[in-house]
Amino acid sequence: MHEHLFIIARISPKPEFMNDAREALLSIVPPTLNEEGCRQFSVHQDETSLYLYEEWENQDALDRHYAMPYIAPVFESYKEWLAKPVEISKLTKLA
Repeated sequence: MHEHLFIIARISPKPEFMNDAREALLSIVPPTLNEEGCRQFSVHQDETSLYLYEEWENQDALDRHYAMPYIAPVFESYKEWLAKPVEISKLTKLA
């Protein structure tokens, strides 16, 4: 059985960096969707946070994603932008 990996990441930028963070995340959607092993990758938001909803074929595909050259600048910017660390939930689909 193929065990897909589902991830919800909550990204909480400082208010003054919300637009920068949103634009950075939106800019990585097209290349991420073209990655081998990526099933879904979408950006959502509420009043204070941004959320990534991701589905990967497996952990190897996710690890390859984190190593992509367009990901490093976003992670680097997080050091300045974020009000608190990214909260990552790895989920297993039950039904």
